[in-house]
Amino acid sequence: MTEETFPLSQDTLLVHGGTVRSQHGETSEAIYMTSGFTYKSAESAEARFKGEEEGFVYSRYANPTVAMFEKRMALLEGAEGARATGSGMAAVAAALISQVKAGDHIVAARALFSSCRYIIEDLLPRFGVESTLVDGCDLDQWRAAMRPNTVLTFLESPTNPMLDVIDIEAVADITRKGGARLVVDNVFATPLVQRPLKLGASIVVYSATKHIDGQGRCLGGVILSDQETLDGALKDYLRHTGPAISPFNAWLLLKGLETLPLRTERHAATAAALADHLAGHAKVSNVRYPGRSDHPQHALAKKQMTNGGPMVAFDINGGKTAAFTFLNALQTIRISNNLGDAKSLITHPATTTHQRMEESERELLGITGSTVRISCGLESVGDLVADIDRALARV
Repeated sequence: MTEETFPLSQDTLLVHGGTVRSQHGETSEAIYMTSGFTYKSAESAEARFKGEEEGFVYSRYANPTVAMFEKRMALLEGAEGARATGSGMAAVAAALISQVKAGDHIVAARALFSSCRYIIEDLLPRFGVESTLVDGCDLDQWRAAMRPNTVLTFLESPTNPMLDVIDIEAVADITRKGGARLVVDNVFATPLVQRPLKLGASIVVYSATKHIDGQGRCLGGVILSDQETLDGALKDYLRHTGPAISPFNAWLLLKGLETLPLRTERHAATAAALADHLAGHAKVSNVRYPGRSDHPQHALAKKQMTNGGPMVAFDINGGKTAAFTFLNALQTIRISNNLGDAKSLITHPATTTHQRMEESERELLGITGSTVRISCGLESVGDLVADIDRALARV
């Protein structure tokens, strides 16, 4: 029996939501490390495959531990349901590919993670799906790009790595009027800082690898939407292509959700403090943090986000050479292309996460050799400031 039998607050749901205990009454959620399941009879097996009897068939389709994670994510997001995948990019690919066919058209914000751009620009066109990229902050470009055959729009907000904030509610309205559905990658904001479904999105995706796990331990992804979408083409795509998540990874993500409110609050407070400190440093320019009043979309961020989020982007004066000198001098903040960890991590996007883009395209997004991006962890703010100042002194 599940635990959510009466109304519970968000923080409590993140500890108890979706839990199903076995006959042993375990405190922590059980890990069902099994690829398959047995049946009491041949008739029972037939009924399950027909969908006439409840129960699990194969862990590529569904698994008890994975189901608990999906239920807890749905409760957190306020979605009718969720489907977990083996990675965040598996979630993005499934959410997009399952909804389109040859002859369809997608409109996407230009500022996307490079693997997402690959799906939109390189992969889907091979199968007859056209796409148009727009400046996500320019609503007129969204309107102009819509076509009669547009079936999906796609964006991330805040964007990776420059932290532009896109008006999700406005884009959702444009999308809906065009007869299409909006897919939002909400990984930077986390579900505690921003709720795209409440703003009009049809599908929300996460790389659970990031803040949902929160400790850099495992890969995972999740797709959230209405039940009709989950039980439609997406269900068949997931069953037959197999981007399934390991039950062990799902269990780790369940553990991560228990502390997500505490971590996101600390991440954001640290990010705000670092942004303010960096903004006053002579060797730094173009500090980007949605929680600061000098952010280009600060008013919008205050409207659709509960805080400024856990990420800070900025430029080191002096180009790539100065940026590398700074990165190599850091001792507490570690160089990594990952984010959302308990440890503060720093990235040079132009040579890592966004290196496959043409230089002209990176420049259009504001990504230069000077640009670095910090994912704020749980360390002492004072220690992080001291580490940054020591490294900047080397520039």
